[in-house]
Amino acid sequence: MYVRITKSGPRRYLQLVEGYRDAAGKVKQRVVASLGRLDHLKASDLDALIKGLQRAAGRPESLPEAPRFDSARAFGDVWTLHQLWQELGLGGALQRALRSSRRQFDAEVLIRAMVFNRLAEPSSKRGTLEWLRENTSVPGLDASAIHHEQLLRAMDALEDNKEAVERAVAGQLRPLLDQELSVIFYDLTTVRIHGTQTVEDDIRRYGLSKDTAGIGRQFALGVVQTAEGLPIAHEVFEGNVAETRTLAPMIERLLERFALTRVVVVADRGLLSFDNIDTLEALGAEQGLAVDYILAVPARRYGDFTEVMERLHPQLAAAVAESSRDVVMETTWNGRRLVVAHNAERAAEQSAQRRETIEELDALGAQLAERLNNQDAGQPGRGRRSSDRSAHQRFHKAVLEKRMSSIIKTDLGAPQFSYSIDEKAWAAAERLDGKLLLVTSLTDMDAEAVVERYRSLADIERGFRVLKSEIEIAPVYHRLPERIRAHAMICFLALLLYRVLRERLKAAGSTHSPEKLLRSLRQIQRHTVHVGPHAYEGLTRPSQEQLDLFEAAGVEVPKEPC
Repeated sequence: MYVRITKSGPRRYLQLVEGYRDAAGKVKQRVVASLGRLDHLKASDLDALIKGLQRAAGRPESLPEAPRFDSARAFGDVWTLHQLWQELGLGGALQRALRSSRRQFDAEVLIRAMVFNRLAEPSSKRGTLEWLRENTSVPGLDASAIHHEQLLRAMDALEDNKEAVERAVAGQLRPLLDQELSVIFYDLTTVRIHGTQTVEDDIRRYGLSKDTAGIGRQFALGVVQTAEGLPIAHEVFEGNVAETRTLAPMIERLLERFALTRVVVVADRGLLSFDNIDTLEALGAEQGLAVDYILAVPARRYGDFTEVMERLHPQLAAAVAESSRDVVMETTWNGRRLVVAHNAERAAEQSAQRRETIEELDALGAQLAERLNNQDAGQPGRGRRSSDRSAHQRFHKAVLEKRMSSIIKTDLGAPQFSYSIDEKAWAAAERLDGKLLLVTSLTDMDAEAVVERYRSLADIERGFRVLKSEIEIAPVYHRLPERIRAHAMICFLALLLYRVLRERLKAAGSTHSPEKLLRSLRQIQRHTVHVGPHAYEGLTRPSQEQLDLFEAAGVEVPKEPC
């Protein structure tokens, strides 16, 4: 039975019609009742009819309310991060480390939420609170019950229990490491920070920024990761710390956390010093384990290798078969193994760039000298009168800016402006072009493998880029040292989840990056619909691409209701 509207000329009629089968089994319709002309029926007449039909069917007589929709909340991305967090055992580990009867809230849940925020929508702690309340739905968290002060107290709890937390995290990561031989990579970066006031034990210091190459207020962050790209330890240092002073404390802390029998430390150019080498060798002897190293020689120390390169460069140049491929040889330096990789293509680029710079400075010197000569000849030219001293100062400043003082020599004390080009120093610099110099204690790894192992250090630099771009560790607005360290720990845990996700995608053969995966899964949202007194919850139905991403990440698809 159904309602039908029929027409008769310009008039329309509302009829109640039923369908039936005649004796021959043919489907027909007949009018059960004619309810009148549609233009004469009032809404109240129809309401009475509808209520009567609802009463006859045993249903409430009132008309259903229009559904009300709450704002949708992102869910798929935090669900994936939550599954990884629990699978790695980080939830239980932090709960045990942060257990306290004095707090009226679960610190682990809040730390977890702040870690997820760094990967989903990095923001300040107040921004994190807004994100939790309005934009997302973190499993196991009632965002309406938390406030800003609790987030800060959770950070304080994280720093107060730093040792216990680090041991707990190390305990979860230990099964992922090769206990017999662990190749680890260490590097240091700087993190810019806001604020001009100072506090007790302030770690915010003015130092040379690795981002801008200028001076800025900052702190330093050291990170250790495995050869597979898994970050396993971090440390916060003062912003003006010397890089060479950070390696030994970092390795000592690492050996306290992980029961390794052999460690190979791979570190960048800024960390090479005799003190570091002696300390690493002493650590091995003291703890009865093999502590080996691959340390790159910084450019500022290349002068120590002039004699070595005079002997080795002709052999390297003669061995070049393809300009884009490295030629690798080894020798000894101060009783230690020195591995040298030479790339002819890179060497040609560096030599050409240096030659262009020297020619540019030489042209400036000639211009300054010509102006002085013209003045002496009574042809001063336009502008202020120049002097030998001002010419010296201008030229010397240009040489320093171009970092050519080892080749172009100026004597500021000379009565007349003059300069010279040290051809011998120039030739020595060209012999070092395209070279990678590595000092290593390894004896059971061939030279090519040593170079390849060092090249892998670039992966930790990519990790720093993730920290500063996707995770947005900087700028930091905290001023208390303990809050800064807690912020660094939260970002470190976010980097750990990022790298685990990256390795799973790589193992599954997926071309997606963690950022793209999280961005796609963020479109799976949690919806709440209110119909009368009832509320209904549901999730966006995943697309096939999203189902594939869950599978690649090794995460089960969320079920409804969640």
